[in-house]
Amino acid sequence: MISRLSVTIVRACLREGAGGSPTAVLDEAPLSEDERRRVPVLAGTSHAVFVSVRGSGVSLRFFTAEGELPACGHGTVAALAYLAARARGTGYRGVLRTAGRSFAGRAVREGTRFRAVFEPGPVELREPTADERALVLPALGVTSDTLAPGARVASVGRARLLAPVASRTELAALAPDFERLRAACDRFGLLGCYVYSVPERSGRIAARMFAPSIGVPEDIANANSTACLAADLAERGINEIAVDMGDSLGSPATITASARPVLRLGGIAEVGGFVRKLSV
Repeated sequence: MISRLSVTIVRACLREGAGGSPTAVLDEAPLSEDERRRVPVLAGTSHAVFVSVRGSGVSLRFFTAEGELPACGHGTVAALAYLAARARGTGYRGVLRTAGRSFAGRAVREGTRFRAVFEPGPVELREPTADERALVLPALGVTSDTLAPGARVASVGRARLLAPVASRTELAALAPDFERLRAACDRFGLLGCYVYSVPERSGRIAARMFAPSIGVPEDIANANSTACLAADLAERGINEIAVDMGDSLGSPATITASARPVLRLGGIAEVGGFVRKLSV
């Protein structure tokens, strides 16, 4: 057991200065896998990010209560804000390493907050199978009447289902059966399901991410799924989007993404106080 483990709470992907996804960010420490999984639980967050600075590079590891993730978009936004706050200048720019890849990221100070941008990497897209549709969509509460054209299975690290619905109203009304959804996602190796409203002309979208398989029934902000959506919509001529999430959880969040010339994700983050003497 380690006492005095300092954890910084970063609210990632704020919307107009409010809400955001509280994320535990801390320096790398000699913890077991079980201890790392307990950090977000004890910190009261859905995710924890472990930051290791070595020379000019930075390594990130992401954990939920269920275990390690190969990537986490809003966790990366939180980590970039954390690094920029520690730099005590106008911002931070560097190379980040996660499981199996390195990529550029930066965060610029804007008053008391930070605007973070990074490149999430290549996205793989495919059509969902008939079995995936038959088991996952009913568990979500998405019917043939509410499902819009364009469902995809997308991966940037791990696969997830992208399911469009016709309106924000239908999105807000969803009430998934989380036990059935977890069983269906586990069967097909899916991280979870990202349900989104048909894009408005402005590129504004609403979305909800359900991921009970990783211990997060609903995520306040899911940037990597937004990257997957941006890559999919770019094939249909939509190159910039802003996605609103978190409203159903009382914590509004917004993630931006652009697909040209390369895929980039962005979000505003606020670095909060410290949780001291966190014992895992």
